[in-house]
Amino acid sequence: MTQSVSPSDRTPGADSIWWHVYPLGACGAPIHDGDRTQVPRLRMLINWLDYAVDLGATGLLLGPIFDSATHGYDTLDYLCIDPRLGSVEDFDALVEACHAHGMNIMLDGVFSHVSDQYPPLRAVLEAGKDPVSGTPNSPDAPLFHIDWESDGGPYPWFFEGNPDLVRFDHTNARVKDFVQQVMEYWCARGIDGWRLDAAYSVPTEFWADVCDRVRASYPGTFFLGEVIHGDYPAFVGDAHVDTVTQYELWKAMWSSITDKNFFELDWTLKRHGKFLETFVPQTFVGNHDTTRISSLLGADGGLVAQAIIMTLGGTPSIYYGDEQGFTGVKEDRQFGDDAVRPPLPVSPGELLGFGHTTYQALRSLVWLRRKRPWLTRALTTTVAVTNTSYSYRSCALGDDSTFVDVQLSIDEAGTAHALILDEGGHTLWQK
Repeated sequence: MTQSVSPSDRTPGADSIWWHVYPLGACGAPIHDGDRTQVPRLRMLINWLDYAVDLGATGLLLGPIFDSATHGYDTLDYLCIDPRLGSVEDFDALVEACHAHGMNIMLDGVFSHVSDQYPPLRAVLEAGKDPVSGTPNSPDAPLFHIDWESDGGPYPWFFEGNPDLVRFDHTNARVKDFVQQVMEYWCARGIDGWRLDAAYSVPTEFWADVCDRVRASYPGTFFLGEVIHGDYPAFVGDAHVDTVTQYELWKAMWSSITDKNFFELDWTLKRHGKFLETFVPQTFVGNHDTTRISSLLGADGGLVAQAIIMTLGGTPSIYYGDEQGFTGVKEDRQFGDDAVRPPLPVSPGELLGFGHTTYQALRSLVWLRRKRPWLTRALTTTVAVTNTSYSYRSCALGDDSTFVDVQLSIDEAGTAHALILDEGGHTLWQK
């Protein structure tokens, strides 16, 4: 039996290596057919915790688990586990199991928008407005962005043009109070952090206030903001989050290899180094919104991308299945995410053997990093760069004698290779 680990003994959020799982997909829940039968699918993930720990992960980053209309990012109830995943008791069991394995657990908070079927929103729209004053009849109306003056209205404001996703009004103090209450409810149930979905679409002052409030009640809560473009350090500072998603690095890793242009990666790593002066970026080679790295680069190329991640400063996450070389292409169409959000078998023992080599190679990379915790805040300098070759050194902060050297190359067939050396020039890992 796994020995229980106290919160103070678990790895802090910024120093964690996260295993990122999209629960509705991984647990095989029905997403599109309207079946909302309660099934304790969430408990299936307990079967995978030994696997994640063996891989080297120290945290479980969960995609949406709250009651939602379809894919999880269209919330219906923030205080209820999606019945397709089970009950709050199933969730509690997962939290307990994670902590017993020495793993943190982070939830995906979708606080930018709600489902257009969100009950409080429906009540506001059904109440309508006073025909004389034009004032909304429901006291909850200020919670949402609604255009009450449009002909034929009222019309809710949609999130990024999606008519099934309606925006909260983040300028309203009650929305801050509500999000704080939701976060603290789940913190009280034992979670360790929040991924803030579409954080870029919400005013930074909103996040700053909410994050500060939650930390006052639950010190050490880790906040990861989803930010794609823009001034990452400014967002971290203004929003009072711990980190943001490093999409610049994600793009540079695969496109430098596919385009045979390591100058892009070199430029990005210089920017990455500047980010590390103020915060530790969240790094990844794939997630629930991106084409699988093995589809972009092949299984071996995906491992080279993972080698980059594991030898740079940052808080890495591994998207479930990438450690097995899963493939899947994200498509810009309805249900176009399904291919990158597949079901897992009930337990790791049911995995097919084709991914074993990839798993072992990535496992050795993760443990290479685990043995060198200074890599979380490592400083990286370029040794040499051409279109098809790139060498860099990642040094411990304040200690130039502690480092790893990384040599990347692309051969004539377009295949990427990586070699990692220690301070004595000995090979630590090679692909």
